[in-house]
Amino acid sequence: MFDLSSKCAVVTGAARGLGQAIAVKLAEAGADVALCDLQSDWLDETAGKVRDMGRRAEVYSVNVADADSVTAGVKAIEADFGKIDVLVNNAGITKDGLLMRMSEADWDAVLDVNLKGVFLCTKAVMRGMMKQRSGAIVNIASVIGLMGNAGQANYAASKGGVISFSKTVAKELASRNVRCNAVAPGFIRTAMTNALEEDVQAKMKELIPLSRFGEPEDVANVVLFLASDTSGYVTGQVLSTCGGMVM
Repeated sequence: MFDLSSKCAVVTGAARGLGQAIAVKLAEAGADVALCDLQSDWLDETAGKVRDMGRRAEVYSVNVADADSVTAGVKAIEADFGKIDVLVNNAGITKDGLLMRMSEADWDAVLDVNLKGVFLCTKAVMRGMMKQRSGAIVNIASVIGLMGNAGQANYAASKGGVISFSKTVAKELASRNVRCNAVAPGFIRTAMTNALEEDVQAKMKELIPLSRFGEPEDVANVVLFLASDTSGYVTGQVLSTCGGMVM
């Protein structure tokens, strides 16, 4: 159903967690994957999982918040793979704190990676996609970008920006058959959520109509849909993957 054979997918923040799950899911569908992150040791693990499926995987040390690093990384990927068919902007960080106590450095760091990084990576790949008149860009946002959250003003602003950015890119590139969509995950089971006390986890689950945390694969499945030709008539949309938190 989802066939990415002969396609090259770029995944940022691919070293572990959600990024690793997305890279593996795209490889399962037949894609060769360019893995971008600054954590080289973890990147090798992801690459191994992709190669175990018989797909090509190459790793690139890319700082998505640095224009020169992104430009060099994309040029290297295009030289190695010949083209880029799919871009998944997944790299992201958090530096939580109440706004009254939030430092300018913490604000800038989160906006630089989460929003500027999406801008830089998208701009770097779009020329090639426009030339080949095909491409799919999937940006990982968050339900926090839709609903806000106390103590996460910087994160909420960055993810809200990603959503608006995605809609604008979709409008600008539609005439060249390049699609851009966003995925807004809710509470996804990670090492961080697993470390929470049981009563805290229970309170969090009360906010979720499906009464469970999502798994990284739940988000990866949605990314796969948006990256594939199956969603060929879908662009400029935000798909919340949150168990019903946002309706």
